[in-house]
Amino acid sequence: MPAFLRALNSRNYRLYFVGQLISLAGTWMQQIAMAWLAYRLSNSAFVLGSVGFASQIPILFFSAFAGVWSDRVDRRRLLLLSQSLSMVQALVLAVLAWMEWITPGLLIFMALCLGCINALDVPARQAIAVQLVDDKEDLPNAIALNSFLMNAARFVGPALAGYLVVLMGEAVCFLLNALSYLAVLLALSAIRLPAQGPSRPAPALDALKEGIRYVRGHGPIRRSLLLVSCISFLATPYAVMMPLFAKEIFGGDAGTFGLLMGCAGAGSLVASFFLASRRDTGGLEGKVALAAPAVGAALTCFALSPSQQVAYPIIMSIGFCVIITIAGSNTLIQTRVNNAYRGRVMAIFSMAFLGIAPLGSFIVGSVAHQVGIRPTLAACGLLTLAAGLVYRRLTQAASAQEPVEQAAAEHQVDKEGGTQQQRP
Repeated sequence: MPAFLRALNSRNYRLYFVGQLISLAGTWMQQIAMAWLAYRLSNSAFVLGSVGFASQIPILFFSAFAGVWSDRVDRRRLLLLSQSLSMVQALVLAVLAWMEWITPGLLIFMALCLGCINALDVPARQAIAVQLVDDKEDLPNAIALNSFLMNAARFVGPALAGYLVVLMGEAVCFLLNALSYLAVLLALSAIRLPAQGPSRPAPALDALKEGIRYVRGHGPIRRSLLLVSCISFLATPYAVMMPLFAKEIFGGDAGTFGLLMGCAGAGSLVASFFLASRRDTGGLEGKVALAAPAVGAALTCFALSPSQQVAYPIIMSIGFCVIITIAGSNTLIQTRVNNAYRGRVMAIFSMAFLGIAPLGSFIVGSVAHQVGIRPTLAACGLLTLAAGLVYRRLTQAASAQEPVEQAAAEHQVDKEGGTQQQRP
């Protein structure tokens, strides 16, 4: 395989990749259709933000315990369960939309159900990557390809969903998403992982506390998680507000919405390809430290963009910088974490990335409802810029400190060696 596809040399990862490629396109179609349906039923930024809030807030509360579970059970079977439940949720949503029984309140409830399923699914999906590759040196490439998968689907799914909603309605998007889960279920059924040996795990609460202590004591992982939390709270809610921006600011329809999201997906796709083409993680932290403040600068420019033509390249840059920041941080964490804590640490990452986002969606939606979408997104952009600059400064300080600490450690080793040589 070419260097940027080297993780596909592993049979298990190859099966997983193909299944997810199909399934994630359907997932993005459903997300776009749910957002547009929420806005069509209510014409309210508050309801739009509430759907985003309900679909992700369970991850904040439940994914930590799901991470403990992920460290104890067969992750493949756990994913089979979660993906099957997601398929059922999509089928129910398709029926409700097709029969025109759906209401804003019921749509929020269905988003909440999906969020509960994702709280179980996401930590296992993040942690299983290391088990799917035969050569552990291919792990960074596998993580980058996972991001490539998500953003390839994000590039195709929203644009396709926008046109399908206009031509056939939201129910068709929900039905196609339900059918797409068959691909990942077949792939997971064909994957063969080594049997795990018997273990005597600590009680769930104690295991969770151990994971939190591990993160608190590991400076680089803690720093990456804090950055991801800031980006998720301040920057990613722009996607939830996009239907409002497309219709009220640019005077467009579902097609405009899909095209805007597709541009963000295109930028994300380029970023994912860039990460996948890297042979190692050398210099990656510096790239993340540049991309994080760039997210804030681009978001501020997007909030002030005078037309669609100006907005399209700006939103592509937002998609690019967000993925460099989030997927780059994911790669840095996964290559640094002790395997015994992987499920729990990736659950905390899921909380930082997906669990914090609904709080941002809810607050940004509420503020936008009161003061307007442009000033709200501009303020979010400026705050993101500040957070990115703080991370950059902390990273530079840590990098400057590492040679000092290494020299001190080497001096201590030399001193101890000299003492031992002098002893009879």
